[in-house]
Amino acid sequence: MLESISVSRLARYLKDVIEGDLKLSNLWVEGEISNLSRSTRGHVYFTLKEGAYALRCVMFQRQYRGAPLDNGAQVLAHGNVTFYEQRGDIQLVVDFVQPAGVGAKQAEFERLREKLAAEGLFAEERKRQLPAFPSCIGVVTSPSGAVFHDILRVISRRWPLAEIVLAPTPVQGVRAAIGVTEAIRQLNERPCTDVIIVARGGGSIEELWAFNEEIVARAIFASTVPVVSAVGHETDYTIADFVADVRAPTPSAAAEIVAPDWQQVWRQVRALMQAGYTAVDGPVRRRLSGMEAAGHRMRAAIPDPSRRLEQIAAMVRHAGAVLGRGMDGRSQGANACALQLRSLDPRATLARGYAVVQLREGKQAITSVHQVKGKDRLDVHVKDGRFPADVSRQYGF
Repeated sequence: MLESISVSRLARYLKDVIEGDLKLSNLWVEGEISNLSRSTRGHVYFTLKEGAYALRCVMFQRQYRGAPLDNGAQVLAHGNVTFYEQRGDIQLVVDFVQPAGVGAKQAEFERLREKLAAEGLFAEERKRQLPAFPSCIGVVTSPSGAVFHDILRVISRRWPLAEIVLAPTPVQGVRAAIGVTEAIRQLNERPCTDVIIVARGGGSIEELWAFNEEIVARAIFASTVPVVSAVGHETDYTIADFVADVRAPTPSAAAEIVAPDWQQVWRQVRALMQAGYTAVDGPVRRRLSGMEAAGHRMRAAIPDPSRRLEQIAAMVRHAGAVLGRGMDGRSQGANACALQLRSLDPRATLARGYAVVQLREGKQAITSVHQVKGKDRLDVHVKDGRFPADVSRQYGF
């Protein structure tokens, strides 16, 4: 018995197969528009024809944005192939339409530019000012080309104070877009980076194509550091130019933009210093003149002190005389006291031949024979010293 499958299961299977095939996504399809119609909700339906072949297409209102669509027009449409389960139709969901004849690369450029502009990536109000005096300048370019050497030469001449950090990357080929994106990310991770230059020399649209890739545009948009785009020659424009904070016509011009001229800065500093000196010097001189005038007025207002000085000198002389007489009287009294004290000095008595006798124990002076007894030990003091003595044993009263 044959096994059957439901319509819904088959429809879902076909949808998964078709929409999972990468070859059927991000397509550019050229053909002639026919059966063009617009719904009340703003969606546009049409068929792309080529001879006997036809492909149903739908362009939803959010992607339409006034695209040039007319029956009989030969166009290049970009979109993804899908399977519409409810009707069993295969259709191309179109997000961009370009008149045929401009080439696939140019059409892709216009599609991405329109898409990113609608998202606000090119908005002027989000673009940032470049630092006036950068200390670290990051450069995203190839290390082998002349571009980096030109940038290095210009910055070293104009602003030698800056450190230049190269984030090397291919700028052409299949790996270029990923390399540029990674280089921008690495420079953003360096805390000292003040500004980034994304640069490449001139070339064809195919050679510059890495800078038209969406991942590069979004990396520049996501950068927390201001970005200067310098891709190609002056007439070349890439998506990176529209997203960057500043677009420079050439890599050398980008170096001129980010690096101030140190000689001009020095002239400005000297001019400011001179202006500051002039602004301060005038008021200071006026203040000094005012202070000198005030000093003259103060000296004129102070009375003549010479008379007061004479009075003070006379008072000092009188006080000195009174003090001198008092000192003379005090001196005479002191001399009289000294004479009296010298007459009472026991050493003078000893000098005349007298002696002082003391008990050795207790140091008591002997003034009577009754104060001693046999065997007492004595000290006898005379004019030039003392000597010991003992009371005789036979002595007694």
